[in-house]
Amino acid sequence: MPGFHTLTKPIGPICNLDCKYCFYLEKEALYPNVKKWAMSDDLLEDYVRQYIEAQPADKVQFAWQGGEPTLLGVDFFRKVVRLQSNYANGKTIENALQTNGTLLDDTWAEFLSERKWLVGISIDGPRALHDAYRVDKGSQPTFDRVLRGIEVLRRHKVEFNTLTTVHRANASNPLEVYRFLRENGSGYMQFIPIVEKISASPTSQGLTLITPSYKEESTIAPWSVEAEQYGRFLCAIFDEWVHNDVGRVFVQLFDVSLEMWMGMEASLCVFRRTCGSELAIEHSGDVYSCDHFVYPENKLGNIMESSLRSLADSPQQRAFGAGKNNTLPQYCRKCEVRFACNGECPKHRFITTPDGEPGLNYLCAGYKMFFSHIDPYMRFMAGELRSQRAPANIMQFLHKPDIKPPQQPLRNQPCPCGSERKFKHCCQRESS
Repeated sequence: MPGFHTLTKPIGPICNLDCKYCFYLEKEALYPNVKKWAMSDDLLEDYVRQYIEAQPADKVQFAWQGGEPTLLGVDFFRKVVRLQSNYANGKTIENALQTNGTLLDDTWAEFLSERKWLVGISIDGPRALHDAYRVDKGSQPTFDRVLRGIEVLRRHKVEFNTLTTVHRANASNPLEVYRFLRENGSGYMQFIPIVEKISASPTSQGLTLITPSYKEESTIAPWSVEAEQYGRFLCAIFDEWVHNDVGRVFVQLFDVSLEMWMGMEASLCVFRRTCGSELAIEHSGDVYSCDHFVYPENKLGNIMESSLRSLADSPQQRAFGAGKNNTLPQYCRKCEVRFACNGECPKHRFITTPDGEPGLNYLCAGYKMFFSHIDPYMRFMAGELRSQRAPANIMQFLHKPDIKPPQQPLRNQPCPCGSERKFKHCCQRESS
């Protein structure tokens, strides 16, 4: 059976912050009668057992998120570790915790260090850029508290990466964001675009941030990053990185891009041809097709009524995953960077193509800008890897006087799959 990954939300959408752009806070409206926002002991045990049993590989990776999971306290996660040990059955168990960092202290850091958990810290850049949207329930800034959390992790030598959302407030300052993260110890960075549609009136479930298929009146949220703004943000950081930091700083999007230029399937779901292997489970045991599709119509069931494995393999979930490719507009199928983008996340596909076909990604112009910009560099690094040399050699190449990578049109360049044919005669034709 194929493996799948589940993003676990043991406290649902409950958080101690009130980030203005957060799409998950309002999911509380889906559970109007809940009095205790925490996964029960019985449900937690059943989930841990089912998830481990459902994975065919010898390594099982748990991801804990929210809301803010640290609100549950360290003892909740000590219980998680005991349950994982009970049901591991010889498999290696790994854990990742995504947190806003404001509640981290020495007790937390000692636990995370001892158990070798990977921690993701949400931080949007220097003070002014971070505090533009990331505020607490009293609308107070959170920057200093996040930095204190990072310092605690560094003091206890806890491995961490940073997750930075790219929005209207920080997207015009790419190098300021990147250099700040690098200087504050982040060697592993994720940049996630913020794009939301707001309905003119709440849905019947009380939601205002709506799906791409929503037909009623709606507008783009004012905090959403603009498409070309996002492209420029990525290009600027890439140029800094490729000249100075390859092999020293790891940026998720750049790593995934190199996979695709090597002809591999992207490890990041948004760039795969199909999706559906990244589910989300709520505090109640409800399972949804994806973290970005926690809507009533995307609920697959509950693990106390149906097994997690059966929900992951259900016809509804298979249709959800296949829909990513099946609904891709012809405009995208003929695009020269389709092999890398594949239409990105279905959540962002709500504008029309130049010829009027629905389903174009809102960020299309930005991704086309970015993938076209990095192509010559990626071809160089992919060539180094195929020759069993370090991709970081590109820095030495670029620092030679008067050296610039070739800039021929992508469609006439060698196909990134390594076939030695031109891209327009290989993967571009096969994907159209």
